[in-house]
Amino acid sequence: MDACLATGVHYVDTANYEPQDTAKFEYSWQWAYKERFEKAGLTALLGSGFDPGVTGVFTAYAQKHYFDEIHTIDIVDANAGDHGYPFATNFNPEINIREITANGRYFENGEWIETAPLSEKKVYDLPEIGPKDIYLLYHEELESLAVNIKGVKKIRFWMTFSQNYLTHLKVLENVGMTSIEPIMYEGKEIVPLQFLKAILPDPASLGPRTKGKTNIGCIIQGTKDGKPKTYYVYNVCDHEECYAEVGSQAISYTTGVPAMIGAMLIIKGIWKKPGVFNVEEFDPDPFMEALNKHGLPWQEDFSPTLLD
Repeated sequence: MDACLATGVHYVDTANYEPQDTAKFEYSWQWAYKERFEKAGLTALLGSGFDPGVTGVFTAYAQKHYFDEIHTIDIVDANAGDHGYPFATNFNPEINIREITANGRYFENGEWIETAPLSEKKVYDLPEIGPKDIYLLYHEELESLAVNIKGVKKIRFWMTFSQNYLTHLKVLENVGMTSIEPIMYEGKEIVPLQFLKAILPDPASLGPRTKGKTNIGCIIQGTKDGKPKTYYVYNVCDHEECYAEVGSQAISYTTGVPAMIGAMLIIKGIWKKPGVFNVEEFDPDPFMEALNKHGLPWQEDFSPTLLD
């Protein structure tokens, strides 16, 4: 963001800022740039990936077209892909493992409630994927949606993990390999998690061997014309189809396409205004239209199964 201000160009990212020495992320650092971007006449678009990103646009679209009030948002991120390795992460292992081993957190009635890591579990039957174990995590879009979706009472984020994945992760955690605290090894200081990242398969190498699909979407509850209303909007992406098209698996595809769309909307002047903004603060319609055109078509369900 400093570089964009110094060179006079707009800013787009796909995820939250996360300090290297602390396993946490929050928007306060980036929201603090609001006045500087306004004065420079530049746009900073935060979280233009899938989650955060499309999930925020999905919510804004629901708010604009289907609800007078949104009360509950459940974001469900499911990856049913199989890469054949005993253990590997689908994106940067360091970030992935830090997210999963941190405390869960969700927003309810104006307060943030913490849970022990992976302690909240449900089973959800996802379209085209089937029943999967989903676990409550903290994810950065919860923070911005709690601010930008007025009147919302509860927001949660859920992600799928297999028992095999969780067993490997627990063993690595028990022996200290997921720690971000530096240790001395043969006279050199190393961070165990960074060492683990170096020996795990590179996520970029998973593309040609990953089969199956992802399903990421938002289950939303609220009211319209004084009556209860439910809505589920989601995208299903096929790993093999993504690899055939761009040489990457679906995790890269579902992040890269929304980043392109966000940049395109700024360049065209559609989402261009001075300041710092999360995606849900803009008109969702042109983004939703572009998703259908550029490989991430979305589907709707007006009577979804709800999460308790």
